Amino acid sequence: MAQWEGKSKGTVLGYRIFVFLIKKAGVRAAYFILNFVAGYYFLTQKRSNRAMSYYFHDRLGYSRSKTRRSLFKSYYTFGQTIIDKVAISAGLRQSFTYEFDGRHILEELLAEKKGGVLISAHVGNFEIAEHFFADIDLDFHINIVTTDLEHSAIRDYLESVTSKASRKFIIIKDDMSHIFEINAALARNELVCFTGDRYFPGNKVLTEEFLGEAANFPSGPFLIASRLKVPVAFVYVMKEPKLHYHLYTRRAEVKHRDEKALLKEYTANVESFVRKYPLQWFNYFNFWDKSENSES
Repeated sequence: MAQWEGKSKGTVLGYRIFVFLIKKAGVRAAYFILNFVAGYYFLTQKRSNRAMSYYFHDRLGYSRSKTRRSLFKSYYTFGQTIIDKVAISAGLRQSFTYEFDGRHILEELLAEKKGGVLISAHVGNFEIAEHFFADIDLDFHINIVTTDLEHSAIRDYLESVTSKASRKFIIIKDDMSHIFEINAALARNELVCFTGDRYFPGNKVLTEEFLGEAANFPSGPFLIASRLKVPVAFVYVMKEPKLHYHLYTRRAEVKHRDEKALLKEYTANVESFVRKYPLQWFNYFNFWDKSENSES
């Protein structure tokens, strides 16, 4: 099935080891150990290897040898973003540098006093965005729209060892009460963030071309964003060499009640970042499997 099952790999013990290393020996020491972890996943994860091989070879046009090298690098890069997230949240923010491309867009969103919808993707490391926003004096709250399927023992552990985040979670519920929470957050001039590239069993989906082949996307973020009459932006936090991050914000052109046009703009935007940062596409499943029913 193409939809993500809401399960993250890894164990709490593995995270405990990395947190210990980060605090005692620093981020780069954790990076060194990550070589062995990435190698383990490269050798054992047949399902995600198949999915990512299709991405690198069939969608990006890599040779077989470059695909295999990229598989290992992808696992390693993903591990780096996790280590960075823990390190920054644990108080090592000063070890990292950053640059912001599109700060004025977020300032404009907040100035309109309507709140705003951010749509991101599992590309880069968006979860650390709030730590960088605080450094440029953007005073706001982010509400992450998610599902309780994503709650895990790993999240519980990370929250216990890192600083309290300013973000809040809005849980998607069958009774649709999350819509009221979204509206309330926007009324407080807060930002509501969705990820637009993963759907769960039973979700309604929309189909759009991505990297040259049609794929399914969750319809919810695009339906909601195109109906609320609030500003919408695409936001990504991309890892650069060493301990450097690049934050990007792009304003979306939203036509009222035209979710398909918004999705098309979103997929084109995400594709541009995937091509620029191919190792930071972190959807380790058969993304282009369109076995689920879709709305065309």
